[in-house]
Amino acid sequence: MYLLTALISGALFGAGLFISGMTDTSKVQGWLDVFGAWDPTLAFVMGGAMIPMIIAWIITGRMTSALNGAQFPPKNTSRADPKLITGSVLFGAGWALAGLCPGPSIASLSYGGPMHWTFVAAMLVGMLFAPMVTSRLFKNA
Repeated sequence: MYLLTALISGALFGAGLFISGMTDTSKVQGWLDVFGAWDPTLAFVMGGAMIPMIIAWIITGRMTSALNGAQFPPKNTSRADPKLITGSVLFGAGWALAGLCPGPSIASLSYGGPMHWTFVAAMLVGMLFAPMVTSRLFKNA
């Protein structure tokens, strides 16, 4: 049942990305081009994702356990550190250059062509080497 739920959730997420245009690299880059041909539609996609999440946080904040009886993980109270800031900058730069991030890149593999496959391959290589690079860059962090 868990795998079926994961499959349905992933398919629904991918369909939402496709329908909203978030797998279209030019649409994402248009959102980031605030001084040029700016395309504000991504703001509606983000808002459409944030509103249900805020509602979920409010509901789960009042619950003592999940519906299946499991305990919720503790809230993360850590502050922004060099690892988070560096990762955010690299993610944003990659998103701006390629117009893709992990979710939309996987959703676009079925029709995106060689550029999308190249992006996913590079993303996987980056995921493989990220722990090694992080441990060398932030030895004391």
